[in-house]
Amino acid sequence: MQLKILGTGSSGNCYILENENEALIIELGLHFSKIKQSLDFDLSKVVGTLITHEHGDHAGEKGKGIKDALSNGIKVYSSAGTFRAFDIKHHNANIIQAKKSFQIGNFKILPFNVHHDVNEPLGFLIEHEETGRILFVTDTTYIDYTFPNLNNIIIEANYCEDIIKEKLGSSWQSEFLKNRILKSHMSLNTCKQTLLANDLSQVQKIVLIHLSDSNSDERKFKKVIEEATGKIVHVANNNQTLDFNKNPF
Repeated sequence: MQLKILGTGSSGNCYILENENEALIIELGLHFSKIKQSLDFDLSKVVGTLITHEHGDHAGEKGKGIKDALSNGIKVYSSAGTFRAFDIKHHNANIIQAKKSFQIGNFKILPFNVHHDVNEPLGFLIEHEETGRILFVTDTTYIDYTFPNLNNIIIEANYCEDIIKEKLGSSWQSEFLKNRILKSHMSLNTCKQTLLANDLSQVQKIVLIHLSDSNSDERKFKKVIEEATGKIVHVANNNQTLDFNKNPF
């Protein structure tokens, strides 16, 4: 299995788990033509798309990413709140609920609640024979749960308070309180504590996603998480492909 990172961050998010036979798209925050190109214009292997929430960098501006996928015959799975934001009613728009598992192709999915400033945002626990159990979480201040038997992790590390302090000095706290982005995303420290709260003994890779353009430091974030977890850590970049399996061989 490969993890294709087509886009990550506020400019647009899209990730694809793909092997020779099937592909699962996570987020549709990029122009659909780029997604088709990454799949060699063959959408027949796409078993479905998961959407975490309604913001344009995840669902497309005004839901265009979702609408384009639906018009191309792709099944989209998200919360009722996300579809309602764009008044989407379509036979391939599948409403899912937190803590109710379902299956797409050979992928088993368990959605769970997260904390973001939209209606019914979700994270996903994704399981496949090749990848093992994957935690996918983005756009949340923290996670209420821990997850057993994880094999791979894709997790937001959006900003670092120390970087904000260095940039803004004594005014950093007031800026933090009024900045919606900082109040609705996961900090580096929360990311670290979240990872350490879980059993990482079987984890192969940790991929840090959705880093802030102005309040993060790729090298620092990678080093902090590597030292804390002792695991292989990648910082996601646009147009990046990673091997993403349950075992290293």
